[in-house]
Amino acid sequence: MAASPRMRNTLTLFTARDCVICHRVRLVLAAKGVSYDSVFVDPGNPPEDLAGLNPYGSMPTLVERDLVLYAPSVLGEYLDERYPHPPLMPIDPLSRSRLRLAMLRLEHDWVPQVQAVQTGSKAQADAGRKRLRELLAETLPLFKASKFFLNTEMSLADCAMAPIIWRLEALGVALPRDGKVIEDYGMRLFRSPGFMRSLTNEERALRELPT
Repeated sequence: MAASPRMRNTLTLFTARDCVICHRVRLVLAAKGVSYDSVFVDPGNPPEDLAGLNPYGSMPTLVERDLVLYAPSVLGEYLDERYPHPPLMPIDPLSRSRLRLAMLRLEHDWVPQVQAVQTGSKAQADAGRKRLRELLAETLPLFKASKFFLNTEMSLADCAMAPIIWRLEALGVALPRDGKVIEDYGMRLFRSPGFMRSLTNEERALRELPT
């Protein structure tokens, strides 16, 4: 049996192979160039190790020696502070707060729609697609306003948004009218070496890789 993650002197990430919030954390790690061990988990059959580490048994879960963290927002900010280069949050409090609110909306409004399409009934999936199209249309001005999402440089908010944009085609979600700006935004991120490193084989298969 492999050693418990608590005994390792490295980062260990419990992650699913196709999970929008796990992908978010893997993208942060890749953007930072941080090496880590992956423990790929079947969400329907989580290992005993995970249940012992995280009272919710949720993914992603990050282990660093005796430190155990879960919840994507907590993981993202920890990694940004633990590995400060390149920084993925702006310095000023106002900009940081704006990005935190944007990520909260992604978690509460966007991610449940992705999950409904992936695992829900037909009615739930159809409702999820419809709501995702509405959210994309509502957010168009933000994609037009800056090279990255609400920021001039790549941030933790992009790490949360990009995995959703990557999955739109596989989810059967068409871009709204004037949605080319969203595709252009996605391609700027998808072409980065960090994004390519963040993908599992299952996620690579979701859409054609950019050239």
